[in-house]
Amino acid sequence: MAGITVLDLSRVLAGPWCSQILGDLGADVIKVEQPGQGDDTRRWGPPFLPDGSRDSAYYLCANRNKRSIAIDIARPEGQELVRALAAKADIVLENFRVGALAKYGLDYAALKAIKPDLIYASITGFGQTGPEKDKGGYDFLIQAMSGLMSVTGREDGAPGAGPIKVGVPTVDLSTGLYTAISILAALQHRTRTGEGQHIDMALLDAQLALLANQASGWLNGGVVPGRLGNQHPTITPYQDFACADGSVIVALGNDRQYAQFCKVLGRDDLADDPRFTLSSVRSENRAAMLDEVEAELAKWPAADLVAALEAAKLPVGQINSIPDALALPQTEAREMVRTIARDDGTEVRFVPFPGKFSASPVNYRFAPPRSAQDSRAVLADALCYSDAQIEALLASGVVADQL
Repeated sequence: MAGITVLDLSRVLAGPWCSQILGDLGADVIKVEQPGQGDDTRRWGPPFLPDGSRDSAYYLCANRNKRSIAIDIARPEGQELVRALAAKADIVLENFRVGALAKYGLDYAALKAIKPDLIYASITGFGQTGPEKDKGGYDFLIQAMSGLMSVTGREDGAPGAGPIKVGVPTVDLSTGLYTAISILAALQHRTRTGEGQHIDMALLDAQLALLANQASGWLNGGVVPGRLGNQHPTITPYQDFACADGSVIVALGNDRQYAQFCKVLGRDDLADDPRFTLSSVRSENRAAMLDEVEAELAKWPAADLVAALEAAKLPVGQINSIPDALALPQTEAREMVRTIARDDGTEVRFVPFPGKFSASPVNYRFAPPRSAQDSRAVLADALCYSDAQIEALLASGVVADQL
């Protein structure tokens, strides 16, 4: 995406996650922040980066490969600056409430009049249409409203039963991913036709799409999904099991794997039992099968079971902490922890873009910027403003310099 410019008016996570992806793929991302305030997530800590900026680890996860300028869009001069930047951009990304940018003349209609082939992506909680469109959307709220929490957590009757949210903000992250995918499609459309467009992306819509098999089970089979803890709704055994000295995950996806699993356990009878032979009947007789399997696995030391199942080429693993996962030899081999330095030498560690490109590898040009770190450079490079013009804007407060 080198040569593509993104004007990023978004903040918090869904929008910044999208623009970070575009930045990782080579786009020039100009992040517009509020003077004296910056992105809200800068203060979402601890932990904070120990460099004096007081930028949080949360902010750092979603804002590399960007340049930051602080503009007061509530002032006409600030609005004019944003319009000037939009006229030079290929993509505008925003996550204000529906209609909020229209009062500043920064909505899609206004910016399209300036640049007809502009791709303008709006992220909101509920989209630009519908009875809920004017409501704010938050990851936790959407996890609940979308039905996700109805299938996440321990099953009814089990200790600790009840709906529970996913441990990462999956709604925000998936919405950012869907928005990035949509922008790439819109760029291809523009290449073919010369036409820009407005992308309307909603947190609720994105999470409904991610219900995947659970939604399909209801829509096409009339089955109301429920919470199953770590079990799978249609595949078994596919869950965590207690061994003699710890727990392991066993994830068997087909009948062949199940038969081989029983062989490792020395229980061929469980593979031959007509109640358990096929995946569909195993699910129907889940409780009886699990009684047998749990009793067998409780005899095994966890490390021995993992070794035996791995030798049989069956999917098995132990439950890692995040530090453990980030220290895995496989993680190291795939270079999935990187380090990048800020301009003062402060190192920021991060998990990179996961795709490995054979011809156009991802590159990491900028550490997550301080708020307004690049105000002067953006005005000079993108708009060709003179030093005098830049100093006048800084003096007026329309543009802020680095916090």
